[in-house]
Amino acid sequence: MKATYKKYTLDFKVPSGTSRGILTQKETWFLILRDKGRFGIGECGLLKGLSVDDVTEYENKLAWVCQNIHLGKEELLNELIAFPSIQFGIEQAFLSLASQDSFELFPTAFTRMEAPIAINGLIWMGSETFMLSQLLKKLEDGFRCIKMKIGAIDFEKELSILRFIRDNFRPEEIELRVDANGAFSPEKVLNKLERLAEFQLHSIEQPIKPKQWGLMAKLCEKSPLPIALDEELIGIFSVTEKEKLLQTIKPQFIILKPSLVGGFTGSEQWITMAKKYNIGWWVTSALESNIGLNAIAQWTYTLNTTMPQGLGTGSLYTNNMESPLEVSQGNIYYRNQKNWNQTEIEKICL
Repeated sequence: MKATYKKYTLDFKVPSGTSRGILTQKETWFLILRDKGRFGIGECGLLKGLSVDDVTEYENKLAWVCQNIHLGKEELLNELIAFPSIQFGIEQAFLSLASQDSFELFPTAFTRMEAPIAINGLIWMGSETFMLSQLLKKLEDGFRCIKMKIGAIDFEKELSILRFIRDNFRPEEIELRVDANGAFSPEKVLNKLERLAEFQLHSIEQPIKPKQWGLMAKLCEKSPLPIALDEELIGIFSVTEKEKLLQTIKPQFIILKPSLVGGFTGSEQWITMAKKYNIGWWVTSALESNIGLNAIAQWTYTLNTTMPQGLGTGSLYTNNMESPLEVSQGNIYYRNQKNWNQTEIEKICL
C-alpha cells in the first residue's frame, strides 16, 4: 500500500463571517491511499485557529502517517490522539479504499435510494441587510430549520432579525438555532440568553468561550433556552475526560464535528455518553470540501436521527469538487444520477 498527502485551499464564494473573523479561504488536506489498483481518499479538515491540531508540525505528522501506513488503521488512530482531523482522514481513506465505489463509504438508503437527511440553513454574520437577504433566500429554498451566527454585529440588530422571523413564522413552522461561537462575555451572557429566549429558540451554541466549565454549568442550569456545546468538546481526548465534562456541565445538547473531535470513533464515544446522560446531539460539518462532507453525511444517516443536521456547507466554495451531494428543500441528498468528477479529483490528488 502506498500513501500520499496533498494540501488544497478552498475559496469561499462570499467572505463568511463568524465571531472569530471573516473567512475567505479554508485550508484542507487529502490523504490518498493506493493498493493493487484500488484508490482511497480521506480529508483531513483543519480549521485554522480552532482545531486542536492546528500546530506547526501538522504536515510532518501527515508525512509520518504516509511513511507508516503499513501499521494499519487501528494502530495509526491510537498514535494520533492529538490529531483528530488526521484521525478522521485516515478513517475515511481506509473505508474508501475498501469500498466497491471509492465514495460510497456507508451503503444505505441515503446513497442507494436518495433518502434525504434534514439539515439546517446557515446564515453567516454580516451586515443586517446581508443577514436578512440570506434568511429570505433560505426560506425561499424550503428550509424549516434556520441556524444564525450571532455575536459579531450589534446585538440589537441580531435580535431584530430574529424578531422578523418570529413575527412571520411560528416555532412549529421554523425552528431557530443560534451560534455565538463563544462571543458573549461572562458578565452579560445571562441577560443576553434571557433576551434571546423571547424568540422561542431551539438552542444556542457555545454562548461563552470554552474551558469555563463552572460558568457553563451554571448557564446550562439557569438558562431559559437550551445550550449546545460545540468548541467545548475540542481537545477532550480521553473517555474519562469526556464523561467528566458532561457530568460537570450537564448541557442540553452537544454538537459533533468529526474533523474536530476524532472522526467517527471520537464522535461515537460522545454519542454513547450523551445518551447515557440524556443529552441531545446533532452532527455538523466543519467546512470540509465535498470529500469530507460526503463521508460525514453518509455516516450521519447510519445514526438514524431525525433532528436537522448541520450538513449544508458544500456550496460555499468556488473550487469544491463536483459530487452527487445536493441540497434541496431543506434536505441533503446523494443523487444517483450525478457522478463524482474523477478527472478533477485525480488532478487535485497528483
